Amino acid sequence: MPNPLDAAAVRAWCGLALEALGRERERIDAINVYPVADGDTGTNLYLTLESAARAVEAAFDGHASAGTAPGLADAIGAMAHGALIGARGNSGTIVAQLLRGMTEVLAADAATADAGRAAEALRRALRRAAASTYEAVAHPVEGTVLTVATAAADAAERAAGTGGAAEVARAAHEGARSALRATPGQLAVLGRAGVVDAGGCGLVALLGALADALSGETSVTPVAVRADAPLPEAAGCEAATRAAADGCHNPDGPAFEVIYLLEAGDEAVARLRTRLDGLGDSLVVVGGDGLWNVHVHVDDAGAAVEAGIEAGRPYRIRITHFGGATRVKEPAMAARAVVAVVPGAGLAGLCSEVGATPVAVRPGEPPASGELVQAIRQAHAREVMLLPNDPELRHTAAAAAEQARTEGVRVALIPTRSAVQGIAALAVHEPGRSFDEDVVAMTSAAGATRYAELAVAERQSWTMAGVCQAGDVLGLIDGDVAVIGSDLTVTATTVLDRMLSAGGEMVTLVLGAQAPPSLAERLERHVHERHLAVDTVVYDGGQHGAPLLIGVE
Repeated sequence: MPNPLDAAAVRAWCGLALEALGRERERIDAINVYPVADGDTGTNLYLTLESAARAVEAAFDGHASAGTAPGLADAIGAMAHGALIGARGNSGTIVAQLLRGMTEVLAADAATADAGRAAEALRRALRRAAASTYEAVAHPVEGTVLTVATAAADAAERAAGTGGAAEVARAAHEGARSALRATPGQLAVLGRAGVVDAGGCGLVALLGALADALSGETSVTPVAVRADAPLPEAAGCEAATRAAADGCHNPDGPAFEVIYLLEAGDEAVARLRTRLDGLGDSLVVVGGDGLWNVHVHVDDAGAAVEAGIEAGRPYRIRITHFGGATRVKEPAMAARAVVAVVPGAGLAGLCSEVGATPVAVRPGEPPASGELVQAIRQAHAREVMLLPNDPELRHTAAAAAEQARTEGVRVALIPTRSAVQGIAALAVHEPGRSFDEDVVAMTSAAGATRYAELAVAERQSWTMAGVCQAGDVLGLIDGDVAVIGSDLTVTATTVLDRMLSAGGEMVTLVLGAQAPPSLAERLERHVHERHLAVDTVVYDGGQHGAPLLIGVE
């Protein structure tokens, strides 16, 4: 018996989609030819849907605790949001946008108890989904998942008026399957490898799961990975992989895949699209309402992240080297340096000890871009990593990097927002490896480090944690006030416990000039007693204004 198009159907869709992609994952990975033959499309789609499914379950749990039931808008919205924040790879990012497109229609027309209205809503949702994928991709290519999504919408439109939502979903699935079989004749790289589009395979599996969820019938027919027949055996998958690698590998293509979530406005994202389009290819930017998922293939990973910093607040940054001895041909190694902005003499000394050039600043006296340019010049290196270590310095640092590049220096702006993130980046810096690999390692280390600081309120004000009074101790986590207290040590332990509740292996404590002598010892003891297997390291930062900086890796 067909099921209504409601929150329960969305929940069932997520579960069935995960099962389908779990079955198909290795086969889809094996035929991953376009845009890069890196063998991970099936895995990326599975991880994207896994994030979507977790978000839907969280929505159901939240409503259950409140004694209510989620509606269709709640469930499909959670699915789309979960896919957006967990999207992996080119294909996962496109599927996240496809789900967002469906949400735009289904959330606005959530009253779908009437079968005819539900069918019409689903038809329009699939059409909006297909259109939104073209809007998200900088340079759409036919013979890909975009073509398959359009064919599904076309088939759903033809089925409108002939039945309910289940019939529309089944028609969309069949239309997608037919379009998938034709992709080798539309895209030359697929034809040479003798396989269909991997992203399209994933979409067919996703639409099949939707049809099953609405019809109440389960089908486990494998998606055909060749134009003529399925490849059910592992040997066939291996052969497809070899064909992809032999026929489609481009040694001159971009070296890195860069993905990050971005908090930014529409106008800033429009400028970001233009900037990233000039840096590389396979550009996909999806999302809206202030939250975006950015995906691009580039040679200069640092520049791609820097572009995100200029547009807004990037986080969950993932940089992947495509690998392979022929993928990137590095030039001979050149002299390299690190320039780091630090808030105190102690950290300046630490930077000097590890070979970095420090730019020490005092509270309220941020460096000008000219000072950073001068520091880059004084580093006497052809390649420089610049660590601003402060979110307020992102534009200043970007301007300095741009100026230095006009002088022939290759500069990568590492997106460090705190001195403790800078310490984490410096810890993995290795001048002996390639510049790009060093940028990836330092950026990843910084991004994996949560940061906090303690400060003393100068006046009464409103904060994210409530109203504070002059003299209160403020605990800021990732830049926002999270704790208001009266005692420095007690506030610091509360901040540490909150940060470590999400996990962590290493705590970095940077003591300020006015920090009590016993603070470090008491905090180390607290961590060792309350958080087993977590190590601590303490530095005398000498910074003024912030009695304590905290990093958790």
